[in-house]
Amino acid sequence: MTTDRYKWTALANATLAVLLATLDGSITIIAMPDIFRGIHLDPLVPSNSFYLLWMILGYLVVTSVLVVSLGRLGDMVGRVRIYNLGFVIYTVASLLLAVDWMTGRSGAAYLIGFRIVQGIGGACLLANAAAIITDAFPAHQRGMALGLNNIVGVSGTFVGLVLGGILAPIDWRLVFLISVPVGVLGTVWAYRSLREMSEPRPAPIDWAGNVTFAAGLILVMTAVTYGIRPAGGHPIGWGSPRVLGLLAGAAACLVAFLLVERRSAHPMFRLPLFRIRAFSFGTLSTFLSSVSRGGLMFMLIIWLQGIWLPQHGYSFTETPLWAGIFMLPLTLGMLVAGPASGYLSDRFGARPFATAGMLLTAVCFALLLLLPTDFAYAQFGAILLLIGIGMGMFASPNRAAVMNSLPPADRGAGGAMNQTFQNSAQVLSIGIFFTLMIIGLSATLPATMSAGLQAHGVPAATAHQVAGLPPVSILFAAFLGYNPVQHLLGPHVLAGLSPHDASVLTGSTFFPGLISGPFRDGLHAAFAFAIAACLIAAAASLLRGGRPVAGDGPEPAAAPRRRGLPAPEPLSSPRSG
Repeated sequence: MTTDRYKWTALANATLAVLLATLDGSITIIAMPDIFRGIHLDPLVPSNSFYLLWMILGYLVVTSVLVVSLGRLGDMVGRVRIYNLGFVIYTVASLLLAVDWMTGRSGAAYLIGFRIVQGIGGACLLANAAAIITDAFPAHQRGMALGLNNIVGVSGTFVGLVLGGILAPIDWRLVFLISVPVGVLGTVWAYRSLREMSEPRPAPIDWAGNVTFAAGLILVMTAVTYGIRPAGGHPIGWGSPRVLGLLAGAAACLVAFLLVERRSAHPMFRLPLFRIRAFSFGTLSTFLSSVSRGGLMFMLIIWLQGIWLPQHGYSFTETPLWAGIFMLPLTLGMLVAGPASGYLSDRFGARPFATAGMLLTAVCFALLLLLPTDFAYAQFGAILLLIGIGMGMFASPNRAAVMNSLPPADRGAGGAMNQTFQNSAQVLSIGIFFTLMIIGLSATLPATMSAGLQAHGVPAATAHQVAGLPPVSILFAAFLGYNPVQHLLGPHVLAGLSPHDASVLTGSTFFPGLISGPFRDGLHAAFAFAIAACLIAAAASLLRGGRPVAGDGPEPAAAPRRRGLPAPEPLSSPRSG
């Protein structure tokens, strides 16, 4: 296979892999009600919230934790080898997820376990896909190639929402089974077509660095899952001894990790790479961009499923599918802007496009703040389209600039480090967005709900009890497409009401009207935070400097050094960008 043909084969296969890996991060979100019904477990029972959260976040946590280790391993033993192994693990795990025969908590634990295994396969793919593409393409085409790959990956998150909404009502197992034939195709194709374009550099595995880094990230992300749950009579648990203990343990592990990496002869996390200005500011921009958008999908889903769609005649059971469909303008914007900005960044540099993309995204978040809760869809869809364009303008050039700045021998580790910051930021963003939303809801929702229920005949004691439930339960109900009032009151209370009152309470307008005011308070806080993150990301992007491109020629042999970068690579003349 010629080099010119090979690069397109590598791009197509790596883009398929990234699409699968990111799609599976979201396809289960929309399918969650059908999955829990299928295994006969109520996700809104407080004691079951652990299973709900880890079903949603477990995959993302695993990919965040392992992607750097697997990227570094790819540099050591071969990027294609680790990448191909990822396809195998991912495909086998998808098949095993589809054959879960258990029910209740055992069934949920089985699914979480194999979602973690699936996440290991996804991490192998994500850790090495960008490096494989960078190896295959010359520097002047990487923006276009990585732009296509990155935007298809980001778009996969939103495509997964629609696909999950279509498949889950047919059979929840299909959301996992659909990945199997595609995974088999990708596996066979990768083993037959991909080849190592860079020389693996065997080195001892940095076990101390891997263990301390993984422990630190796992503790942080576990703290997030407990922080957004009620504790000690408070609507959120960030001040609870458990969460504080998890965060203290995480801080200790990460400090130990930095000390280990500074002294290791063969570190997992290539800290000296942060001396490369384009890499350090590009990675900071990646982190802040992901913080701003990571929780966006959840907020939009809750807004659509819990309020807007029911107010416009959609039943709660069909809102998950339609929420995904109504969010498609965001995907369209990314698909249009991503490849175009990546191509243009090859000619003019990443800085103007990435910076403008973050500024546009900040403006769009401000426009969302101005919308009423019951908006006109044309305005909402237009804003989503612009958000997609802004994200596409940022993601493709930024990814290409980061990868171009890396010496060839460190592309696996450096690309994986960038991916880790992106994935970790998404989990943190979900925690931040949910926390701000819960704080906003807890201020006014209990009184509003109690008064609304009593106005329709619910006994005062019952109304106070329901209104006193943690706001996170209300958010999860809306997020999963349940009718929250019907679920919270139960059949016995509803049976004691007049037919008219019962019909109003369980109809499609009572809950949206009840929650819209408190929801808007929380939404304002979440979007204000996102605006700030976007503006800081734009500033970091602006500070990335010119666009050094690490040379692609053979590196001189050099003995490993305890500290510092590998033997220096020749850099092209910096151009303004």
